[in-house]
Amino acid sequence: MHTIYYLVLVPMVYAAFAVFIVGSIVRMIKILRTPKHPTTLQIFPKKEPAWLHALSDTFLMPTVLKHNPLLWVFLVLFHGAVLLLVIGHLELFSDFALFQIIPHEVFIGKGLVGLTAAVSLLYFLFRRFTSPVRDISVAEDYYLLILLFLTVIFGSEMDWARRWYDYDVMGVDAYRTYLWSLITFQPQVPDEILFSGHSFMLVLHVFFANIFLMVFPFSKIMHTFFALPVNKLRRG
Repeated sequence: MHTIYYLVLVPMVYAAFAVFIVGSIVRMIKILRTPKHPTTLQIFPKKEPAWLHALSDTFLMPTVLKHNPLLWVFLVLFHGAVLLLVIGHLELFSDFALFQIIPHEVFIGKGLVGLTAAVSLLYFLFRRFTSPVRDISVAEDYYLLILLFLTVIFGSEMDWARRWYDYDVMGVDAYRTYLWSLITFQPQVPDEILFSGHSFMLVLHVFFANIFLMVFPFSKIMHTFFALPVNKLRRG
């Protein structure tokens, strides 16, 4: 069992990042080489400054707010939670004074951030079982949402165990040792992680995260990289 854990936590992580990086570069090159649209995509009447409205379209999603306020609320909650989770994962590598403007323990939110992300993903998933969203959904939409949910839920359960049930066997120091060993290409999995009663949660979290990284470059989510440029194109 420990051999399987090691394979997921080390070789599979390297493989996932290799596929993610190479796949993303190849996909972006293919998208950039796509012939230009024969007609303009710009919105009229033109509003100035165009860059400000492009930023608004990308991050505030006014069209979604207008047509589906409930979806907009969950999108805002989800993206906010993802941002805080990214910050939390960065803090697993080291302390950053910038992130500690509001003093907190890793992760911020005392478990509520992960819960928010998980509930939001469930909303995104279940709304696809009813029309009209179901009529335009494909299998990939369900797979990606389930994959993301499993990644979030197993990662959050480790945080909940520490925050809500005082399970502190796998502390921040153990994670930092593990993560820095991967970055320096001297991989090691500390005993606090490998032999912990909750190690299976970390393994499942990393396993599903690895799969998501490998699938990402070949999925429609890849187009999120171009959300801002496309909105800028629409705004002129």
